[in-house]
Amino acid sequence: MRALVQRVTAAAVRIEGEVVGEIGPGLMILVCAMAGDTDDKPAQLAAKIAKLRIFKDEAGKINRSLADVGGAALVVSQFTLAADTSRGNRPGFSQAAPPAEGERLYQAFKAEMAALGIPVQSGRFGADMAVSLVNDGPVTIWLEV
Repeated sequence: MRALVQRVTAAAVRIEGEVVGEIGPGLMILVCAMAGDTDDKPAQLAAKIAKLRIFKDEAGKINRSLADVGGAALVVSQFTLAADTSRGNRPGFSQAAPPAEGERLYQAFKAEMAALGIPVQSGRFGADMAVSLVNDGPVTIWLEV
């Protein structure tokens, strides 16, 4: 699984103008299941993200995790993270998991984050979404497990 994680002061996802997920301080997580991902990947990715020390401590150093600061997560499915741009100018997405498998792993990832005590909001798998966020820092991290 792949994820693009952004530390945010606020983030929201809308579908047809309606807010379906919204958070204050925390992480905006774009997530993509890859072809061949196994059932253990959602838990591995969730644990990594929940413990990722990218929030400031009392001294202003980046030393605290999402769990430490009590932040929330806005999780949005993003199959385009599987883009292969090695040939030509049109990205290929054949490395992404098939839709049914991708949705299953996406739902498992959200459940794993919640099981770690992280408040989770989300978009809707496969929907055309409008995502807005205020990147804090900015801090943006690419992860793959």
